[in-house]
Amino acid sequence: MRNLKGNSLNDRLENKNLAKQALLERLKKMPKPDDPEVIARKAERAAAAERRRVAKVEREAAKVQEERERLEREAEERRAQAELEARQVREEADRQVELLAEQKAARDARYAARKKRKTRA
Repeated sequence: MRNLKGNSLNDRLENKNLAKQALLERLKKMPKPDDPEVIARKAERAAAAERRRVAKVEREAAKVQEERERLEREAEERRAQAELEARQVREEADRQVELLAEQKAARDARYAARKKRKTRA
């Protein structure tokens, strides 16, 4: 049952040597590191990596810019809201002052009228 395919030790050693030889041939056919094609591919990969890095930096800069603009808009909205609230407080204070002045004027008029009545009587 051991040698159903007829593989003897010599056959297996021969197959091993053939596979090793094929591997060596394939390695010999591979371009060397100083081959112009290898250099060109390496330069192309480096350029692609640089483009990706530049794109990433640009995206990050755009995010920072958008965040800055958002914060500026929020600050402007808060400033406008604060101005509106301050104006409303001033207007309310002015109304209170006017109301107090009217009340005082009415009280003074009543006092003057009462005093006038007392001095005539």
